[in-house]
Amino acid sequence: MHIRMDWRAVKFDWNKARAFLVTAEEGSLSAAARALGMAQPTLGRQVDGLEQELGIALFERVGRGLTLTPGGMELLEHVRAMGEAAGHVSLTALGQSQALEGRISISASETYAAVLLPPIVAKLRREEPGIEVEIVVANHASDLLRREADIAVRNFRPTEPDLIARKIGMADAVLFAAPSYLAGLGHPKTPFDLRRANFVNMDRSGGLMKGLNTLGLGLTEANFPLFTESYIVMWELVKQGCAIGILDAVIGDADPAVARVLPDLEPLSFPIWLVAHREVTTSRRIRRVYDFLTEELSR
Repeated sequence: MHIRMDWRAVKFDWNKARAFLVTAEEGSLSAAARALGMAQPTLGRQVDGLEQELGIALFERVGRGLTLTPGGMELLEHVRAMGEAAGHVSLTALGQSQALEGRISISASETYAAVLLPPIVAKLRREEPGIEVEIVVANHASDLLRREADIAVRNFRPTEPDLIARKIGMADAVLFAAPSYLAGLGHPKTPFDLRRANFVNMDRSGGLMKGLNTLGLGLTEANFPLFTESYIVMWELVKQGCAIGILDAVIGDADPAVARVLPDLEPLSFPIWLVAHREVTTSRRIRRVYDFLTEELSR
C-alpha cells in the first residue's frame, strides 16, 4: 500500500505524529504512554486523531498489543525521519541556549516586583551581566504556557502538567497601619477593638474579610470602605492613615512609616512558589536564573 496525499491540505500536528511513532516503537498504548509521561487516553486520542486526519488505519489490535497496518508501516518510515530531524533541531537550539546571555522575563505581583525582586535582580546582573531581565508586574497569574513570562513567583501551586514548581517557603501576611491611625483607634489591643476600624479591601469575593474573621475580628462589609486591586495603592492608603492593610510581614516590617496592628495576632500564612514551563529548564540561562531566584528568595 502506497500513501499518496496532498500534504498542503493536511494540518500537521507533530504531537500526534510523535504519539504514533512512540506507540509503533513500544508496541502498545500503555507502554507508549509511560514512555511519553502522559495519560493513556490522551495518547489514544492523538493516535485516533492522526488516523482520522490521514483517512487510514495505522494499527491493528493483536491480543493486548498493536501491530502496524501496511499503511502504518510506510508512514512510520517518514515519521521516524521527521523525529530524527526534530531531534537535531532541538539539540541545535539547546546548544544555542547554553550561553548565559539573552533576555528572560520574571512575573511577580506588584509588591514582590517593586520590593523583593530589584535587589535580587541587581545581584544577578552583577554576576551575569549578559542576562537581560524583564520584570512582568501581574497581580494575576501570568500564563507561562503562552510564554507571558519565563518564570513566575506565585502564592499557589500550579496544576498544569507542563509546569514545574518549587516551593520556596511560607510567608506571613499581617495587618499594618500608620501610627496615627492606630492612635485614633485608641491603640487596639484585642481583635474586638478593631470592630470600628476601616480596612482596604483587595478581594471582591470577600475572601479577605473571611480570612480575617477566622482570626476573631468579626468584620462586616462596612469595615471595608476602600477598594483597590493595586498593592502599591493599598500600601499608600495605609501609610496615609486611611485604613488598615494586610501585607507580607517581611515587606511591611521594613517600612518605618507603618506599624503592626495587634502584633500578637496570628498571621495569615501563604506559600511562595517559583514556577516555570518544563521545557525552559533545558536552557542553561533560564535554569541559572531559576536556581538563583530559588536561593535568594529562600533567604
